[in-house]
Amino acid sequence: MRTSENLRSFWSGKRVLLTGHTGFKGSWAACWLMQMGAEVHGFALAPETDPSLHDLLDLDYASQTIADLRDRADVADMVKKVQPELVLHMAAQPLVRRGYREPVETMATNIMGTANLLDALRDSPGLKGVLVVTSDKAYDNDSYDQAHGEIVFTEGDALGGRDPYSASKGCQEIVTRSFGQSYFRAANIPVVTARAGNVVGGGDWSKDRLMTDIIRAVSNGDPVELRSPGTTRPWQHVIEPVSGYLMYLQAAVEGKTTVPALNFGPHESHTVGHVTSLMLDAWGSTAGITQQDNTGGSKEALTLALNSSLATKTLAWEPRLELPTCVEWIVAWHKAHLDGRKMRDVTEAQIASFEMMMDTK
Repeated sequence: MRTSENLRSFWSGKRVLLTGHTGFKGSWAACWLMQMGAEVHGFALAPETDPSLHDLLDLDYASQTIADLRDRADVADMVKKVQPELVLHMAAQPLVRRGYREPVETMATNIMGTANLLDALRDSPGLKGVLVVTSDKAYDNDSYDQAHGEIVFTEGDALGGRDPYSASKGCQEIVTRSFGQSYFRAANIPVVTARAGNVVGGGDWSKDRLMTDIIRAVSNGDPVELRSPGTTRPWQHVIEPVSGYLMYLQAAVEGKTTVPALNFGPHESHTVGHVTSLMLDAWGSTAGITQQDNTGGSKEALTLALNSSLATKTLAWEPRLELPTCVEWIVAWHKAHLDGRKMRDVTEAQIASFEMMMDTK
């Protein structure tokens, strides 16, 4: 059976709780799940951006709960009503720089929000598996002190985090593992975590996002202002890790893997400056690049890279979109949006194209 057919066969008809469904990554996941015939129930805050991908897609959710993970009673009430078979936990405060501005809120959402959800799921009948999405920034990254070089993280490396956001994701991993071992293991319900790199794609208008800043600048004919052009990140199209999440939870539920955590990242990491140049070329813009004065600004790790060989070995997962193609897809998506096209059609078409790639060796 082809990979896409195998996924569709598993997810079709499943009752899925997707937290963070109003966000960028959650909207892509919801769209794909519905294409495969899943019954998707969303739980998240209202969209924070205007426009928002969630609103543009206008998907047919089985139910949507607009509420806060930090509200334990609301989380418990939602789980009781939905009684999910499968849970994809994507809801989070996902921004490093916002974490500096709002450290307590970030930790409350990412740590206690996850604890609230897992606690509510403890007695949920019919539950078959849970996947919690964390981040590559959950690893203890010492590259702040490096002038050059690259750290490539594997799943066995130490968790940590020197900034509030990264610390919250490291703690989220520990909380998830403790709940899994304490409450779900005896019932043979897998609770796993997934760590992805810097995710990009059509429809992300979040503040402090590179692609958002680039598209806004070129649309206005302005130069792109970069804080740190030399910073290196594992950039990948959103559909890449989402495919990994779906494959991973399926394999865990079917008993084909007992691995508790997996990385999902691209073959190579690239600098912010290189990605920006590719975006400008693909857009056909001559706006140029300028560098911001980031003196005294929030400090981020200089390099991040993920080793995803365990995901390849465990799931036969591998990234399909090299960076130039990823950039082309983003530009095509946003130009379609500027042209007034129906973005659900555009998004579904890109998902369908990716499924064809999954079935090609």
